[in-house]
Amino acid sequence: MLKFVTLGKETPEKRPAPARARDFDEIYRDYAADKAAEQAGRCSQCGVPYCQTHCPLHNNIPDWLRLTAEGRLQEAYDLSQATNTFPEICGRICPQDRLCEGNCVIEQSGHGTVTIGSVEKYLTDKAWENGWVKPITPHAERSESVGIIGAGPGGLAAADMLRRRGVQVTVYDRYDRAGGLLTYGIPGFKLEKPVVMQRIEQLETGGVQFVLNCTVGVDLTFDAIRGRHDAVLIATGVYKSRDISAPGVGANGIVAALDFLTASNRKSFGDEVEAFDNGSLNAAGKRVVVIGGGDTAMDCVRTAVRQGARSVKCLYRRDRANMPGSQREVQNAEEEGVEFVWLSAPKGFAGQPHVTGVMVQRMRLGLPDATGRQSPEVIEGADYVEPADLVIQALGFEPETLPTLWGVPELAVTRWGTIKADFRTHATSLPGVYAAGDIVRGASLVVWAIRDGREAAEAMLDYLAQPMTVAAE
Repeated sequence: MLKFVTLGKETPEKRPAPARARDFDEIYRDYAADKAAEQAGRCSQCGVPYCQTHCPLHNNIPDWLRLTAEGRLQEAYDLSQATNTFPEICGRICPQDRLCEGNCVIEQSGHGTVTIGSVEKYLTDKAWENGWVKPITPHAERSESVGIIGAGPGGLAAADMLRRRGVQVTVYDRYDRAGGLLTYGIPGFKLEKPVVMQRIEQLETGGVQFVLNCTVGVDLTFDAIRGRHDAVLIATGVYKSRDISAPGVGANGIVAALDFLTASNRKSFGDEVEAFDNGSLNAAGKRVVVIGGGDTAMDCVRTAVRQGARSVKCLYRRDRANMPGSQREVQNAEEEGVEFVWLSAPKGFAGQPHVTGVMVQRMRLGLPDATGRQSPEVIEGADYVEPADLVIQALGFEPETLPTLWGVPELAVTRWGTIKADFRTHATSLPGVYAAGDIVRGASLVVWAIRDGREAAEAMLDYLAQPMTVAAE
């Protein structure tokens, strides 16, 4: 260990931009065994590991780095799996530059961070290859039953923990495949779909039942689900896209980010997608403008490049330093030919019935707002029109009005529309009903959803252990 003094940071090699921009394969090559051990050995083994503190799951990062450096890979995987339901997924898509790696002590001292995410990916891929990922085998079956609404990372994390304790688990989801945004929202160049499907297969083999193509409130009522189970977890995520209120917003060719990404991911599964095949959600040959500066916007611009767009531009109302998306993703996008137009905001859209351009207002940064970020201000007289054949709105997501959609007005929500739940137990206003993930905290990271799902599962186990007269109320 402690090799950081003499050994520099070295990330896995990226495939050349011209090559990777033509497919949806992951862009980073794998570490060789000696390279993974070498980079893991750079860890300083801090007495107070900031990497672990700033990981939402509080993974035992220094410990499994040490085991990796010593070649004890199976033990390292077992340790990483102890706190993280899906380490191979987090190793790929977590914004480590904002979490563990961004708070690495040797990074702060100028030696370059330990490549925690890349080592985690290497470690867990080896675990799958060598059969170290064990089947879900409860020590004893229990009669209690839990229904989980939503097969995204939060719901799946809870299902895994509950099933390992012998609880009977049924997961309900509106889509035809489980995984939520892991399956249909995140592109394959960041998270190849077999990586997700192998975890879902593990859950199915372990006894988790999936009821797919099931929209709660339409195909099955919420009360019916409550009647079938001793406890229920709501883990639907937030899927309602934020829209722009501006002239021309209804023109053809202005689409929501999630619709665009879902169509692309469905094609990767070999599905027939009419909106993609007829060109509505296909960027091929088009001048594409993406509006937004978060990770979803980065997914959209890089997907458009791979679909063969004529040009791809990203409009963001602040500057590079103030954007919410991962700087690593911005760099990857620029390498692949995306042009970022900073300090620019949409004012309206030109063209009817099909969009021909975005009316853009030039901005400057003014005084900081309540969050400490500088507020954008319009520069008068600096408007222009950015030509576009396809405009993708990536402005974030809002919760659906679940109490209305599900006919349960007694389900308490916050003023933002998210479900009101206890921050420790994740219990809602309804007895035996819990909520976790984005539907509680708003649009956030996969790793936070995993944490919430695991915490909710522990709370539900405590609830199920109460006398049945209480649990049946």
